[in-house]
Amino acid sequence: MTKKQKKKFKEDPQSMKVRFIYLNLHFYYQTLSNHSKKKPKVDLSRLYVSPHTLGLILTYHVNYGLSARKTAAIMKDIHGVSVSHQSILNYENSVALWLKPYIDYFPYELSDQFCGDETYIRVNGRWHYLFFFFDAVKKVILSYPVSPNRDTATAIRAIDEVLVKLKEIPENLQFVVDGNPIYLLAQHFFAENHISFDVKQVIGLTKEDDVSREYRPLKQIIERLNRTFKGNYRSTHGFGSEQGSVSFVTLFVAYFNFLRPHSSLEGKVPVTIPELEKLPTMPARWTALIGLAHDWIQQQSA
Repeated sequence: MTKKQKKKFKEDPQSMKVRFIYLNLHFYYQTLSNHSKKKPKVDLSRLYVSPHTLGLILTYHVNYGLSARKTAAIMKDIHGVSVSHQSILNYENSVALWLKPYIDYFPYELSDQFCGDETYIRVNGRWHYLFFFFDAVKKVILSYPVSPNRDTATAIRAIDEVLVKLKEIPENLQFVVDGNPIYLLAQHFFAENHISFDVKQVIGLTKEDDVSREYRPLKQIIERLNRTFKGNYRSTHGFGSEQGSVSFVTLFVAYFNFLRPHSSLEGKVPVTIPELEKLPTMPARWTALIGLAHDWIQQQSA
């Protein structure tokens, strides 16, 4: 309830219909942070291909959304480099593991307009859900968990990955989402852990309630992000494993946040890094981004 509604409820509780949502969640807030260390399939320091070749592979596979097989064919037919599609998937896995901590803990400058949505992806022959949470002003993807379930636990994880990127929790923090009740349950969970925010639910495509009318533009922004991702994802025809899906999504987020110019930002990338801006080609920017992530990991472990 708003402050005005709360005041009215205290004065005359009979005049309002109030429904309470209660859910006892069997996990703890402290366990949500992602600290697991996975061993990459390929040691990037021992690649037999050059850094430039790796940058080319990532440009074709991620930027242009080509499948691993088509990327391998282009590398052979145009550049004369023989590399199997499985090697490309292994490179994808290793680069994603290097970049993920850098993406997740980068000191983003954020606005106060956040929106979230889920989209379908195919993993090992079954439908999974990709949860995107997005800064609608800065055009930065802040959260991107993949889950076999469209459930409250994943909604909590997705919101948590946004909260850890905020320098402090603003008093008027709100998330614009769809009508799925998992977000209200996530709100309840965080309130139990003394973290408060508002959830604005945009219902359907045409419903003209006050909230939907006011916040539908933000919902449409996250839906455009979903379409952009699907344009890159479509050529993969789904993923063979959950690890493969997470790797590809991680690389897409790295590309979207740090390398992809955005028309609404006057042709600039959402997150500008001087070391990347001065480089003339996309393969060089990919290799430089990997280098920045490597240096960051070294600093954290020192």
